Amino acid sequence: MDMIEIQKRFKPIWVYAQEIEETWPKVSIYARPYLDAMHQLHAPNDTYGHDDARSIVTYFLCNASGYRGEHAKRIKQDLRDLFTAYYC
Repeated sequence: MDMIEIQKRFKPIWVYAQEIEETWPKVSIYARPYLDAMHQLHAPNDTYGHDDARSIVTYFLCNASGYRGEHAKRIKQDLRDLFTAYYC
């Protein structure tokens, strides 16, 4: 999948972060720093400080086990698919 197809299929990372904020009322203290960083990311090749988007989103997903429900399932899967499409 090329970059144009990825941009058409997926939202910017900061949009997913906003959706998470709206649908997860009590964000885990372990996921919070990664979610805060995701608000500053647009694409999979972005960086925040010394960290790349891939590691930030991966660490968020690892610490977001308490984020559940239909919205959570969709958003988490979209984030996984975004990075799979970008790096494969």
